[in-house]
Amino acid sequence: MNEHSAGTSSPDETTAPDSEHRRELLRTMVLIRRFEETCAELYSAARIRGFVHLCVGEEAVAAGVMAALGPDDAVLSTYREHGHALARGLTLNSLMAEMFGKQTGCSGGRGGSMHLFDKSHRFVGGNAIVAAGLPLAVGLALADKLQNRDRVTVCFFGEGAAAEGEFHESLNLAALWRLPVLFCCENNLYAMGTSIAKEHAASDLALRAESYGLSAWPVDGMDVLAVERSAVRAVEAIRGGGGPHFLELRTFRFRAHSMYDPDRYREKVEIEQWKERDPIDALVKTMKAAGQIDDAGLAAMRSEVADAVAAAVDAAEQAPFEPVENLTRFVTSEAGTGEDRP
Repeated sequence: MNEHSAGTSSPDETTAPDSEHRRELLRTMVLIRRFEETCAELYSAARIRGFVHLCVGEEAVAAGVMAALGPDDAVLSTYREHGHALARGLTLNSLMAEMFGKQTGCSGGRGGSMHLFDKSHRFVGGNAIVAAGLPLAVGLALADKLQNRDRVTVCFFGEGAAAEGEFHESLNLAALWRLPVLFCCENNLYAMGTSIAKEHAASDLALRAESYGLSAWPVDGMDVLAVERSAVRAVEAIRGGGGPHFLELRTFRFRAHSMYDPDRYREKVEIEQWKERDPIDALVKTMKAAGQIDDAGLAAMRSEVADAVAAAVDAAEQAPFEPVENLTRFVTSEAGTGEDRP
């Protein structure tokens, strides 16, 4: 069967995750949402600086895909990466400290919101350049294949990346070399302020990926269970030698492109319609129907997450900045000795 004709879900819909697993998925999404909302408040109060891109509304993508991965798999992200990092298991304190530019941050305070990195979690990090993660993913996957390592490389990117040359080159090479890479396109319909209908003459991105020889299909990116099913299906196929796969995760960001963006290019009614499909509310509804959570349990979860985020903010504010003596660390020149090269 043609993968694309399979629609927006995988064939394993009858396999229901157990109660505890669903609670973990829900907590991950609640944590991402609370972290992001707190970052918005901190940014508005000028307590954190720089560029900040929030993924409020897209939490199901991060939680669902990460649930399908093993600890040795690699993850590459974009500048909208907080959710990916949290779902991957990076500590809340290290992420919040990075937002504050503190030395205890996951990137030592040097990366900030757009450049989170953690080698211990094989989180290769975010990238401020659109589509730049795709060729890096191809390189990592090629290295794993040449070394006969049982690993999958997952690369997240937005639909705007499909207009870049790296998109075509990376998918083509991955297919030619049958690399163990999963391309995850977070299609939130707007590349910055440009609608996908005004950017792509052919806006079915899964079909475009399939034209390169990849197994590809669209997924309801507002349904964490559907995302997880498709990610598991794709990862298992890749590990079995099935070559690269492509998921078009159809989602929507409830907030603007960035904290600088006045968001005048979308109609309010469109945003409200998508909010009715809030991925957190959708999973809560499913769990309540199955008797897996009640209002008291949900309130307790939200309270615990809120306390954890608040504690991370306090820890970040008290953490030290990198000392001035370290200013030239990891900076090299032809005239230098190279002693501080990483």
